[in-house]
This record gives sequence, C-alpha cells and structure tokens, in this order.
Amino acid sequence: MFVLFLGMPAAALGAGLTAYESSMRAVQTQSAQRREVTARLTSDVKGGAEDAKRQAPVRWTDGDGTVRTGTTLVEPGKPKGATVQVWVGRDGTLTEPPMSTLNAKATGWLLGGMVAAGVTASLFAARNGVRRVLDRRRYAQWEAEWVLVEPLWSARFRR
Repeated sequence: MFVLFLGMPAAALGAGLTAYESSMRAVQTQSAQRREVTARLTSDVKGGAEDAKRQAPVRWTDGDGTVRTGTTLVEPGKPKGATVQVWVGRDGTLTEPPMSTLNAKATGWLLGGMVAAGVTASLFAARNGVRRVLDRRRYAQWEAEWVLVEPLWSARFRR
C-alpha cells in the first residue's frame, strides 16, 4: 500500500509533467514554423450550412510576393472570392494549425491519469498474483498435512 500511495502519485506526476513539457515544446516549435494567412476561394463551395466542411481550392500571396495555391477544408456555401484563414508552413505549403496549449495540458493530464491507472492496476495484479502463489503453497501444505492426519481421525469412527 505504501508503494500505491507514494509511488502512484509520483509516477503519474512525473509522466504528466514530462508529457506536458514535451507537448509545450511541440507547441512552441509549431508556432514558430507556421503562420496564419488570408486566402481567397477560387471556386464556389457547394452545400448547405448543415453539411460538413469540404475541400476547396484557395489562393494566397506569400510573404515574399509569391502567389500560391492549395486546397483546404471550408464551410459549405461560401462563394468564390470569399476569404478564409489558412495555416502555412515555412515552405509556403498548407498545413494544420499548430497545437494549442490546451492540447498540451490535456496531453499531460491524460498521460498522468493513464500512468496512475496503470500503476494501480499493476500493483493490484501483482498483489493478486502473490496471493495466488501463497494460497497454492498453503493448500499444498494443508493437503500434505491432511494426508498424515486424516487416517488417524477417520480410524476413531470405524467401530
């Protein structure tokens, strides 16, 4: 129980903080490598407001004046020429938005919780395994003793 009450929180905290710090490095790296730009739709996006986002071609001008094109997910019903915000990488290609700090926090909490559950489950599994081994040993000893004692006890009922 000592390991459960001291080891589990330490392991969970350590794993959660490590995951959070790693995720925060990813947030910082992605934020430095990606930027948001305004692009224009090059065609109408068909569909109603209740439909899911659809792939649509867009065009934008890079920081150095280069006109680039690509496809991104856009809400349906937008007309050609409408502006949309897109994320581009250093090479100017479309990419996903950078990870948010909320994602980093959630990753830390999730991993910490998973480690806590894993440590707890491992300790209970080890406890049950040791108990089974000890029970088998005790049952074997009991059986060996019963083999010696039972003939003496059963003889008194043979009158």
